[in-house]
Amino acid sequence: MPFPGIKSALVLISSFLCLLVPGSMELSCKGRQAGDEKGYRGIFSCEVINSYPHDVEAFTQGLAVEGDLLYESTGLHGRSSVRKVDLKTGRVFASRPLSDSFFGEGLEVVGDRIFQITWRSRTGFVYDKKSLVSLRSFTYPGEGWGLTYDGKNLIMSDGTSVLRFLNRDNFREERRLEVRDEKGPVFFLNELEYVEGEIFANIWNEDRIAIISPRTGMVSGWIDLEGLRGQAGVTAPEAVPNGIAYDEKKRRLFVTGKYWPRLFEIRIAEVK
Repeated sequence: MPFPGIKSALVLISSFLCLLVPGSMELSCKGRQAGDEKGYRGIFSCEVINSYPHDVEAFTQGLAVEGDLLYESTGLHGRSSVRKVDLKTGRVFASRPLSDSFFGEGLEVVGDRIFQITWRSRTGFVYDKKSLVSLRSFTYPGEGWGLTYDGKNLIMSDGTSVLRFLNRDNFREERRLEVRDEKGPVFFLNELEYVEGEIFANIWNEDRIAIISPRTGMVSGWIDLEGLRGQAGVTAPEAVPNGIAYDEKKRRLFVTGKYWPRLFEIRIAEVK
């Protein structure tokens, strides 16, 4: 979710390192702890183990990772971009600005292409991953917030409780999924990431990530990000957590916040 008219503050990218279960390829945050009869596993806390620098003026909206390279989408009219960032140093070594009329939102990398959506322009863009050259644009109804890929479809959030599954070639809507927890629909779904068969979603203006079943839409657990703002040294209300990226090869999960100045590597610690 964007914050129109906000002035520059600080930026962060944090990284999670989820604990692996011995003898299993599943992440501990995927529920080796006992769940209830509905599959709910609880609230996971996190431990910071490393931190790295990041561009303090990036209004981070979308994030993807391959090795030590981050692909990032930034927002705000007149400041939106798609960029490549060195994970360890935070150096931006390639960037492509959007027209001032577009407000950048979610981003995903699929093969040799980068997909980026925008907020209220109902327009998305496809780029060459290596050069950042724009290859084509596409349209969709409503707003664009977060974006991820499940190996078959692009999955897009629009700030409601509904996720849309889009054909990655022609961008036609294949199906919709309503996200719910034990209290009912979960609104303000924002930046997304597909992590080993589940959808992780930032909730706009909240310090937590929902773990969602792509089959049923039920929230099976939460990752508690409370305390990260303080460790990043940010106090502005717009500096909320946003941006999730998963490195399948090294099994690392990264998260970011708008205007946060540090990148953190953190470990999922326990179920509260």
